[in-house]
Amino acid sequence: MDSPSSSTTGDTSKVATKSSSSSIVESLRVCGISGSPRVDKEELIQKLRMPQYLRFAMRESIRLNDAAAGKSHCSRSQDDDNAVAPLVPMVVFINPRSGGRCGPFLKARLQLIISEEQVLDMLDVKPHEFIRYGLGCLEMLANRGDCCALETRDRMRIMVAGGDGSVGWVLGCLSELHAQGRTPVPPVGIIPLGTGNDLSRSFGWGGSFPFSWKAATKRSLYKATIAPLCRLDSWRFSISMPEGTEIEPPHSLKHTVEFTLDEGLDIEGELSNNVICYEGVFYNYFSIGMDAQVAYGFHNFRNDKPYLAQGPIANKIIYSGYSCTQGWFFTPCTSDPGLRGLKNILRMHVKKINSSKWEQVPVPTSVRAIVALNLHSYGSGRNPWGNLTPEYLEKRGFVEANVDDGLVEIFGLKQGWHASFVMVDLISAKHIAQASAIRLEVRGGEWKDAFMQMDGEPWKQPMSKDFSTFVEIKREPFQSLMISGD
Repeated sequence: MDSPSSSTTGDTSKVATKSSSSSIVESLRVCGISGSPRVDKEELIQKLRMPQYLRFAMRESIRLNDAAAGKSHCSRSQDDDNAVAPLVPMVVFINPRSGGRCGPFLKARLQLIISEEQVLDMLDVKPHEFIRYGLGCLEMLANRGDCCALETRDRMRIMVAGGDGSVGWVLGCLSELHAQGRTPVPPVGIIPLGTGNDLSRSFGWGGSFPFSWKAATKRSLYKATIAPLCRLDSWRFSISMPEGTEIEPPHSLKHTVEFTLDEGLDIEGELSNNVICYEGVFYNYFSIGMDAQVAYGFHNFRNDKPYLAQGPIANKIIYSGYSCTQGWFFTPCTSDPGLRGLKNILRMHVKKINSSKWEQVPVPTSVRAIVALNLHSYGSGRNPWGNLTPEYLEKRGFVEANVDDGLVEIFGLKQGWHASFVMVDLISAKHIAQASAIRLEVRGGEWKDAFMQMDGEPWKQPMSKDFSTFVEIKREPFQSLMISGD
């Protein structure tokens, strides 16, 4: 029997050795020990640092929440009249809570290299505030004939020092520029400070915070000035539920007016006349089922007892414990076996590659979690979709997965044991479909709640016995520009 993936079998010890070796090599490469050229600090500063009058103007505009404030609050000296735009003006967003205790030290290091005004603490300056008022200030000055401001705005690149959530936050805010016709949209690079860092891994910026962080900071900034650009799909998530449904939505979901369901599909259950709707955007993945339930339990535990979850190792131990207690590995004997699979509550339709028609996709009986994945990396660097052979791709009607192909890969996980083997690359996940759009109809019944998560933010989704809840996932018309770290 042909194997669908080159990584479906193997010796566990070999996998562990390979994983360990790859991690060491990656750390060395990120830290610049693998033969990277020495970066001259003064030359780097000259490439990145904006003229003082522009920095101060942007700072005042952000502080006063007024894009025009920079003009009246900052005087331009004779030296500024001769100022020229740097080759690659850089703005860095940093989440100081990421990266353990190194966040504040990294912030100070970045400010020393670039400037205090160009390094923005995300706890103090939200990404949308910078876009509305900081970039707005540059655009205002450019419209008044300031060539230096115009070139600075056009050449700007952004780095995000944080985890996947921080990167997604910045990307989501930058998408406003597309909608407003404010181009060009600055590309984004990553300094990985989070736990999973799947976005960072997917674009070649590494999966962990470098141990030689002082040298790595300069090299990361230098790499961001010369690296090529690539594109990333983003996905609009919309959910409609019966009026009266009470949920605590994650930060990535915002209340919105009713969205129109695609009328090309039949509805199996009843549709409520009055609904509540939320929308958001994800870049990494959406999932429903047991994995989201485990994440939800861990998320609440960490919020209630933050002193017990103070690092990646502690987090993983607690997470593993929740995987067992929630039934991901062991299902209580009192549970009805017929209720374990998502098939009991879920009906799924997709639009496949090069097709505008909805097709119903059967949900495998054994599947307890379904993931729609946009990246090559999931769960801290794993590839559950697998490296599929050309023969298997052709047989299933799939294409090679890419982050800019307009498709998400939909796979299923059966139980904790199956997920564990998938995560150590012993087997591939249960391949379900590749899709350019997804419709989920979630039905109530014996189950009272479904669990969902989007880019690591989980929530509990109550289900009605009388009316269905609908989820639609469609690709956004604009792709995000990313700086490649490879």
